Amino acid sequence: MRIKYPLLTILLIWSVESIAQSTLSVEYIMRDPKWMGTFPSSARWSDDSKTLYFEYNLESDPADSLYKIRLDQPDQIQKVALSEEKSLSKSQARLNQGKNLRIYVENGRKIWLEDLSKGSASVILDWHNRLSNPNFLADESFISFVSEQNLFVLNIETGSVVRKTNISTGNQPSDDQKKSNENDKKFLVEENLKLLEVVRQRQENDQLSKNYRDATQSENKDFTYYTSGKNPSNLQLSPDARFATFTFYSSSSNKNTKVPDYVAASGYTEDLNSRPKVGTTPTQSEIGIYDLTRDTVYFVSVENLPGLKDQPDYLADYPDRKVEEKKRGVALFGPVFSADGSKAIIQARSFDNKDRWITAVDLLTGELTSLDRQRDEAWIAGPGIGWTFSGGTLGWLPDNQHIYFQSEASGYSHLYLLNVDSKEKTALTQGNYEVFDPFISNDQKSWYLTTSEVDPGERHFYKMPLMGGKMEKLTSMTGNNDVRLSPDENKLAILHSYSNRPTELFIKDNKGKAEEKQLTFGQSEEFKSYPWRDPEIIRFEARDGAMVPARIYTPDPAKKNGAAVIFVHGAGYLQNVHKWWSSYFREYMFHNLLTDLGYTVLDIDYRASAGYGRDWRTGIYRQMGGKDLSDQTDGAQHLIKNYGVDPEKIGIYGGSYGGFITLMALFTEPETFKSGAALRSVTDWAHYNHGYTSNILNNPEDDPIAYRRSSPIYFAEGLEGNLLMAHGMVDVNVHFQDVVRLSQRLIELGKDNWEMAIYPVEDHGFVEPSSWTDEYKRILKLFNTTLLDE
Repeated sequence: MRIKYPLLTILLIWSVESIAQSTLSVEYIMRDPKWMGTFPSSARWSDDSKTLYFEYNLESDPADSLYKIRLDQPDQIQKVALSEEKSLSKSQARLNQGKNLRIYVENGRKIWLEDLSKGSASVILDWHNRLSNPNFLADESFISFVSEQNLFVLNIETGSVVRKTNISTGNQPSDDQKKSNENDKKFLVEENLKLLEVVRQRQENDQLSKNYRDATQSENKDFTYYTSGKNPSNLQLSPDARFATFTFYSSSSNKNTKVPDYVAASGYTEDLNSRPKVGTTPTQSEIGIYDLTRDTVYFVSVENLPGLKDQPDYLADYPDRKVEEKKRGVALFGPVFSADGSKAIIQARSFDNKDRWITAVDLLTGELTSLDRQRDEAWIAGPGIGWTFSGGTLGWLPDNQHIYFQSEASGYSHLYLLNVDSKEKTALTQGNYEVFDPFISNDQKSWYLTTSEVDPGERHFYKMPLMGGKMEKLTSMTGNNDVRLSPDENKLAILHSYSNRPTELFIKDNKGKAEEKQLTFGQSEEFKSYPWRDPEIIRFEARDGAMVPARIYTPDPAKKNGAAVIFVHGAGYLQNVHKWWSSYFREYMFHNLLTDLGYTVLDIDYRASAGYGRDWRTGIYRQMGGKDLSDQTDGAQHLIKNYGVDPEKIGIYGGSYGGFITLMALFTEPETFKSGAALRSVTDWAHYNHGYTSNILNNPEDDPIAYRRSSPIYFAEGLEGNLLMAHGMVDVNVHFQDVVRLSQRLIELGKDNWEMAIYPVEDHGFVEPSSWTDEYKRILKLFNTTLLDE
């Protein structure tokens, strides 16, 4: 017989002798994380490759500060002075092709040029207005930059500046308007200057300044392009200075959600602006090409993209719907120019997330020619693939003939080359693993890249010939190796962590067999005093035959209580079954506490998790709460069959996406899960954001079936077990409104076996230790009260 516990009224009467004990407590592990020690992040090198900089905290400051280690004094960690830190900041820095020269912007007006080989630097332009986006051209004695929404070119040797574009955001005036304006202004100007001496003197000074500027720049005034109120973005000049390109973005006026802040400092309830809901009109983009030789502007055309009218397969679920044949909307990114400026590519993505095209653009006409089309009936994504207005891994080889990009064409995200002339495509990497952050070496003969080839739960750094070949593994430590290569490419700085050891900084020579030297030792003695578990990674078989990866924490047999807790990570597309220190470190410590108390804990990389390729990633398409939930249920059955877990003593919890799965588990699988804690949960996907949700469930107006079978609020009548909901009231990601609506639904259904904890000062990611402590005391109370025998 199952006993239902009305958690709103229950009094916890618990004998400490009746359960196993732990040296840990919720109050202990949920303190400010500083008690654990200090751990390095954001490592970077000095230009001369002799000093390592990183974020750290040796002095118990309110936040991390910049520290450094000189390679000739590897045992000394020094806090960086503010003056030195400022000198390291290079706004909008760009390197030349040889990486021996660097330009950057100071105070929005000055361009500095550094010779990195000589260690010298000088101001090469002190501009009269704000400027941005400086870039070396193919002839590196010239630099382009943007100012006043136009492009200029600086000659480094002479200091002269040439204005290359003449763009006005106004409307083109008619001839009559021009004459009328000139006559009106002539009378006003002449009379004003006669009457007011100071104004005349200032006007004369302004004219002197203008004469100076005109002496250092020339301008083509014969042609003006009027944008009629549109603001050009992403202005860039082709490396050969023949073409300028820009992007127009037109954002739709989508309605934002208001999130009330009941504890604002003013004492009044204040509304926080938050995101719109899914189904919003996407931002439109168009790329313009400004031909500087022909003095004309035209726009990139997507009309010839193959498959532009293809409709998604899910429409078969709506046989009565009349579908009009029409071209889909497309978002554009680019152009990306070859180093010599002779060629350019543009990435196009359909608004329905089903297609990505990498295209060659004819710079004389704006016509696109597809070089590679990747279609996915679910949605296009994966490491290095990029997003709507992001190209991801995308660029040119030095030969100005091959482009490189990442694609999931094989089922895993790999690195490809494509010859833009012959259209021949070559996979540089292949296998059941994924590639991360590839980049080209200084000598342009090799790739450096990180992959999961050794194991999905490990990351290692490799070197590979530019045109493909055998990869040389350069890291050896088990876990995550987050590498920063020194500018001279002789050293690797490695931010390394393992399952039960937080991140530390290591260094090694750029050789596979070289030994790593540990530079930081950040764990506090208090943190090291507890024997943190190294959870075993297992795989269990799901009902469809898939082998599901999971971390398992097993208790001492003498303490085992037959109960189990399944943890569900957030974000959906995230990996937590791995051999490095988890971003869920609080939950990791809580799992150690639970295991001490006799619980078996399972942490699953369910369908949709990152790190396992395209099919795993898209396993939830059109049904969240489908395979991602059945993986949890199958995991519970695995515990029952193989770990001696009592089927009447299984709980589940998680935050964000994990909270959503917890709700679905309690609403639709009550025979499996007796209790659950749903934290900051999505309760109705029609109320979440567009960028994330429309990928997986399409738009609610287009595919309501997907939303109704994926949203917990439609299944609330199935609640039989014990539910705790916890949510921050100023959550601008998953809004507090989500649990408010679900609460009303539970009230109307007459459910009384649930409770809700609210946190007035917390956003989606909790900050205050008091909030973490309160939340996890409630979670522990829930499991101890409902899963263990009295």
